[in-house]
Amino acid sequence: MSRREEFILIQNLRTMKETSDKIEKKRLAILSVLKDVDEPLGSQTIMEMLAVLNMDMSERTVRFHLNAMDKNGLTECIGRQGRKITEKGLIEFTKARVFDKVGFLASKIDAMSCEMNFDPVTKTGSVVVNMSIVSQRELLYTYPYMLEVFKKGYSMGKLLAMFYPGDRIGDIIIPAGMIGIGTVCSITLNGILLSRGIPVTSRFGGLLEYVDWKPSRFTAIINYDGTTLDPLEIYIKSGMTDHRGATTTGNGQIGASFREVPAVCREKVLALSTELDKVGLGGLLQLGFPGQTLLGIPVNEGRIAAIVIGGLNPVAILEEHGVDVYSRALSSVIDYNKLFFFTDFEEKFRDLIKSP
Repeated sequence: MSRREEFILIQNLRTMKETSDKIEKKRLAILSVLKDVDEPLGSQTIMEMLAVLNMDMSERTVRFHLNAMDKNGLTECIGRQGRKITEKGLIEFTKARVFDKVGFLASKIDAMSCEMNFDPVTKTGSVVVNMSIVSQRELLYTYPYMLEVFKKGYSMGKLLAMFYPGDRIGDIIIPAGMIGIGTVCSITLNGILLSRGIPVTSRFGGLLEYVDWKPSRFTAIINYDGTTLDPLEIYIKSGMTDHRGATTTGNGQIGASFREVPAVCREKVLALSTELDKVGLGGLLQLGFPGQTLLGIPVNEGRIAAIVIGGLNPVAILEEHGVDVYSRALSSVIDYNKLFFFTDFEEKFRDLIKSP
């Protein structure tokens, strides 16, 4: 191959890649619009919603991409009503363009911290929850393990929510034969601290080793600003957690996160932690002192460290017992009144499986 032919080939490959990237970005934009609505949307409506997002695309172009995505199973045509995103489309949107999303989790943490508005004094407002979907049949034999995590204090508070087949939480719809479990996300603490004028820096999520019922050290960590997935989701699916050991012998590994707050706010944080314990949302495990490391982790000047229990811990133990669980951290913001104490779970769950 001559140099000229090689140059032309390289240019053609670059053009093909650029074209492919443009097509992918356009289709992801369409999927982004569809995933946030319950009803089918027509091409004109999609075009108008894309325009609001500063993405100009003609109706003809929208139809072209929708037809292609129909064939790939990413969207579904509901007659004249328009298109809906499919489960495959939701998965594709979540996984696509991973390098563009590095740092996305840190941004989402900040956004959801501001979106929630729970007030521990009035017990009103919204909190951030993680969503887990489990087979009702499998959960029937394993839910006591989940409740044991709550009993032993390895959960973010004492509350959870239950969602039924057909319920939609964010962009998740609970399938038939399944149950949705909403666990309080540790980011809820960030939002409440912010509402009290206390800024929070979320540094990393990790595996916290327990020895003789006491937190000992972090054995693995993932920085929030360097990942597209919640660290605890990764550890759970990797089989790295050991809530079975933590709940039975006091020796194991649970999910936890590491935060920093201004040192001058230490007493305020402690007082707020006490308030949250009273309303079932306590999750602050340890709070450091100015200029001191916490479990061997150094902190920045003028700040103190806070270790917060992971919100997905109660469902992590189900995976350890062989139950296939689909979990998504920071899934949605829900009203506090939808939560109930874990001691009521058995009754609510058995009422669910008895119903036709």
